[in-house]
Amino acid sequence: MKVTRCAIADVLLIEPRVFGDDRGFFFESFNQRTFRDVSGLDVDFVQDNHSKSARNVLRGLHYQINQPQGKLVRVVAGEVFDVAVDLRRRSPTFGRWVGKRLSADNKHQLWIPPGMAHGFVVLSESAEFLYKTSDYWAPEHERCIAWNDPTLAIEWPAINGAPLLSGKDAKGVAFLQAEVFE
Repeated sequence: MKVTRCAIADVLLIEPRVFGDDRGFFFESFNQRTFRDVSGLDVDFVQDNHSKSARNVLRGLHYQINQPQGKLVRVVAGEVFDVAVDLRRRSPTFGRWVGKRLSADNKHQLWIPPGMAHGFVVLSESAEFLYKTSDYWAPEHERCIAWNDPTLAIEWPAINGAPLLSGKDAKGVAFLQAEVFE
């Protein structure tokens, strides 16, 4: 497993070791001991989530102001552009974002620590997205920042037309008005 620190140093790009031949492939998608050894993190994951979305669906930018969740995310079908935004006021990268393409083909994963907003847009016909969380979903603490906030200026890949948003995501607040972490 190869781990690369992203522009936000606490966000990690994880490239598993894949064994493949003409029959297909095999890889460990998660091994707690290996994850701890290569990342230096000892995370207890408490929940696994699985979503399927159509092309141009944009989910996010989500976070929980209380019970913040660390997320280990990956794509098992299709391709997405995945984004993490640093909402930790005392962080040297506060207000900055990092984005990576995750796909079933590249099998890359992204560790997004607590204190980050998270979102993705589907680039393929559809995508299935799996992620582990370090805390439980708490809808009363969930917050959303507008995907197209001008202060963040996220460089989303070109999509055909406007992204498809949920009602909640369409009401995302501006970054400058968002609750953040101290």
